[in-house]
Amino acid sequence: MMDAPGVLRVVTTLQSAGVRLWLDGGWGIDALVGEQTRDHDDLDCVIALTDARIARDALAALGFAVALDELPTRFVVRDRSDRRVDFHTVTFDATGAATQQLLDGTMAPYPAQGFSGIGHVAGVRVACLTAAVQSLHHLGYDPDEKDHHDMGLLADRLGIELPAPYRR
Repeated sequence: MMDAPGVLRVVTTLQSAGVRLWLDGGWGIDALVGEQTRDHDDLDCVIALTDARIARDALAALGFAVALDELPTRFVVRDRSDRRVDFHTVTFDATGAATQQLLDGTMAPYPAQGFSGIGHVAGVRVACLTAAVQSLHHLGYDPDEKDHHDMGLLADRLGIELPAPYRR
């Protein structure tokens, strides 16, 4: 389980190592709404692909080791307590937009304005993907109960129009 103190320790460690990161997924959405609304198996974050080695090395000092390497798409680190950080690695262009090369070779877009989200974890300000980009990246797969919960928060608390798979 990744709790709020664990999230903040990871964020602080990465920032101290010079890695810019944006929370994504469940913690990213909880940060946007300003409170933890459910348990989280992991912490999803977006970082530059060029920072992957720095991030991995920084978290090794906290006891994390690579559990899954699917670079250039993503990699996951895990510690002995089964806390996991799932890094979504992107390549930025000159405009500040980014793309993530998916496992099938297609590119997932990250508009530049999507990196402007600000949220709070346990009262601490953190960078996260905007609600619009969070919504965009919740498409293309069969959503589970946690996805429905998270997307419902975006709709109920932030006024995001739900995409078709999430409409009630």
